[in-house]
Amino acid sequence: MKKLFIPTLLAGLMASTCVFAALPAAIKEKGEISAAIVPNYPPMDFKDTTTNKLTGLDFDLGNALAERLGVKIKWQETGFEQMLSGLTTKRVDIVLSGMSDTAERQKAVTFIDYFTSGPQLYTLAKREDLQALTDLCGKKVGTSRRTTWPSEIAAWSKENCEAAGKPAIVVIGTEGSADARAQLQQNRLDAAMQGSETIPYLMALDKGKYKPVGLAISKQFTGLGIEKSNTELVTAISEALQGMVDDGTYGKILKKWDLEQGAVEKISINAGQ
Repeated sequence: MKKLFIPTLLAGLMASTCVFAALPAAIKEKGEISAAIVPNYPPMDFKDTTTNKLTGLDFDLGNALAERLGVKIKWQETGFEQMLSGLTTKRVDIVLSGMSDTAERQKAVTFIDYFTSGPQLYTLAKREDLQALTDLCGKKVGTSRRTTWPSEIAAWSKENCEAAGKPAIVVIGTEGSADARAQLQQNRLDAAMQGSETIPYLMALDKGKYKPVGLAISKQFTGLGIEKSNTELVTAISEALQGMVDDGTYGKILKKWDLEQGAVEKISINAGQ
């Protein structure tokens, strides 16, 4: 056991030393990396209801990443609209909060993609009339207006509802996923959309209350955001995350949150469309 353990430990220490050396000087001097997070998207990012402390996949991943980099991590709770501006104005070093990597966002931010999912529709379990995605043609569907999902629903509706002579889906922009869920419960919506990674969590949290409608309508990459000019940090974090994938640290964190279906084998840069 010792013969196997010691080389593995030394390899881990050497890897951590290498990625620390690759960090920008400002972060090495502080010994700290700051991360923006919006804790309202379980199981990716949320607050434990009993302790009111941050938790979730991104929180665990960020803490493990900081340890790998040899620095501390300072979490900064913020609003969704402030996340990207926080990077460009250098108030934070990274955004790690379940953010989808899109071509539009890539104009200002470099994304290190570490997870895959897709926008998926769900409704109340009692809605026996809603079984297939096309059952939503002509129905009211809500989703966060801050995401790309309203336009994706509209595009899907045009191709699958209107093209077949059925009424278009009525897309309702909401303040966020929680607002859409509340409106669904109040019967103001027929269905809502969230990332496919969150649907099983919702169904487990409120057993018998929700059900998915069809599969995700597209595939998306979730990325850790870094200001475009900060190439040193992009390199250091990419290498650290790939090391976590290779040695199983990443997989253990995903398994803890029952999110193995979104795992990637290789960390990529700006793979979103």
